Amino acid sequence: MKWEGQDQSSNVEDRRGEAGGGGGGGRRIIGGRGIGIGSIAIALVAGWVFGINPLTVLGLLSGGGVEAPQSQQAPAGPAPRPPASDKAAAFVSTVLRDTEQVWGKVMQAGGTTYREPKLVLFRGATPTACGTGESAMGPFYCPGDAKVYVDLDFFDTLSKRLGAPGDFAQAYVIAHEVGHHVQNLMGITAKVDAMRGKVSEAQMNALSVRVELQADCLAGVWAHHSQQGKGWLERGDIEEGLNAASQIGDDTLQKASRGRVVPESFTHGSSQQRVTWFRRGLDTGSFNQCNTFDAK
Repeated sequence: MKWEGQDQSSNVEDRRGEAGGGGGGGRRIIGGRGIGIGSIAIALVAGWVFGINPLTVLGLLSGGGVEAPQSQQAPAGPAPRPPASDKAAAFVSTVLRDTEQVWGKVMQAGGTTYREPKLVLFRGATPTACGTGESAMGPFYCPGDAKVYVDLDFFDTLSKRLGAPGDFAQAYVIAHEVGHHVQNLMGITAKVDAMRGKVSEAQMNALSVRVELQADCLAGVWAHHSQQGKGWLERGDIEEGLNAASQIGDDTLQKASRGRVVPESFTHGSSQQRVTWFRRGLDTGSFNQCNTFDAK
C-alpha cells in the first residue's frame, strides 16, 4: 500500500502521553455502547491474548456498570496531534484522511453532508462518552462523542496473534470503525440501539451482526473509491483486507478461544459473512448494496 507522502488528517488526537491507564481503586461507569472491530468477539479472545476477564470488556461495551480506574479523568481539552516522526500514527492519519475525502464525496453525491469523526490514539485505557475504553476491546467507535479509539498495539496483535498482517489489514480496521461513524450519521445506530430491551438477547445479537456486517461493507465501499482515486493498493493488499475480515469472524475467534462455535452468540458475523460483505462493498462501491438488514 503506497501510503507514504499522502495527505494526513488533522482530526487525530494523541492521548498516549497522558497520565493514567492504571492505578488502584475504582469507580462505577454507566456509559453508552461502543461499536468495535471486535467488541464481543474481542472479548471472547481477550483472556486468550491479553489475560483479561472477558466480562470486563462485555460490561463496557454493553453500557453496563463496571469497575474502572479512578485515574481515568476526562481530558481537559483536545489532545495534541501525534509527532510527525511517528510512522504508525502517520499511517493511521493518512488512512483517516482518505476516508474523509471518500465519504465526503459519497455523501455529497447522496445529498447529505459528511461530518468528519475524530480518531483518538491511546494506551491502556481512556475515558470516552461510552464509558472507559480499554485496549483489550480492540479499536472501537463511540457514537456518543463521534470518535474512533485505537491503541496502536492492537495492530501487533492483529498481525502476530490473530494472523492478519499487512498495512491494508490495518486500513480495513480503521475503515470499519469509520463505517460505524457513517451508520451513526445516517441514523442507523440510533434505530438499532432503540431496540435494546425491547427484543430478546438473541434478537439483539442478530441485529448486532447486521450492524457489524454493514460496517464491513462500508469499509469495502471506502476501499473501492479510495483505489479509484489514488491507485495506492499493491499486489496482495486486497487479500490482506479479506484475510483480516476472515480472521476476526466470530466463529474463528470462538474456535481459537474455547474450541467450539456458538452461532447464536455471534455479534459480528462469521468469517465467511464478513468477507462476503466486505467484498460486496469493494466490488460495487455502492452504499445501497450494504443493506444488511434486509438480507437473509
